[in-house]
Amino acid sequence: MEDLYGFGSMDHLLINDPGRVHRMDGEGYISDLIKAQIACHPKYQDLISAYIECRKVGAPPEMSSLLEEIGRGSYPPTVGCLEIGADPELDEFMESYCEVLIRYKEELSRPFDEATTFLNKIERQLSNLCGGTTNDLSEDGDGSSEEESCGEADLTQSGKDLCSKMTDQELKEMLLQKYSGYLSNLRKDFLKKRKKGKLPKDARLALLEWWSSHHKWPYPTDEEKAQLAEATGLDRKQINNWFINQRKRHWKPPEDVRAALMEGVGGAVIAGDGTRMEDI
Repeated sequence: MEDLYGFGSMDHLLINDPGRVHRMDGEGYISDLIKAQIACHPKYQDLISAYIECRKVGAPPEMSSLLEEIGRGSYPPTVGCLEIGADPELDEFMESYCEVLIRYKEELSRPFDEATTFLNKIERQLSNLCGGTTNDLSEDGDGSSEEESCGEADLTQSGKDLCSKMTDQELKEMLLQKYSGYLSNLRKDFLKKRKKGKLPKDARLALLEWWSSHHKWPYPTDEEKAQLAEATGLDRKQINNWFINQRKRHWKPPEDVRAALMEGVGGAVIAGDGTRMEDI
């Protein structure tokens, strides 16, 4: 929840206090500027709405209500907004990310919808078993003997007593326990269908956290890579590729650092992950 509020709080960062940009650290400036540009984009509200819809999948009613309230409060800024076409790269990012979230929500909802349909079907069958048996027996018992009717009536009463002793919640828990294997298989199938090559969310967050705390020199040592691999479940190649791509897209070494490293070595300094400094 704090992420959503923090995201929306950047709306007036550059609008109300432009001088603040010049007072920021180099490390925080880029991050805050990117947030401000996203918050000023016309599709910002669509992005928030798509994100909230993902979070609502499987959430309890009270959590869904809170998410909707947060979404209603995340209004785009009324002044200083960017227009579509002003920043084509940002336009493409916003459009693509919204589409990704929408597809993710659909995939995430599918196993929940299947499980809900399945449980509702079982509940109807149990309800018919508990409530409809008496009528069935009375219709079929016209030509039977009195002894047979009494025996069947006793069985029917036992079934009704069993159902009446169970609350709806207990019945759902019993069904969930009985069919947990089926639900587990649905989840496994869903995970298998996720696009290959895209790192898990928790792993990306862990890498971004390390990146933020080492933004001035984002080159993890072998020991740090081993720690990241253990924390994220990724292999060394995935971690190396992520940092290489992240540096190419979002990082430029300070001029003084670059000059110091290049001086005397002919521009062939090799970073910890094997990347040549001249390729940064």
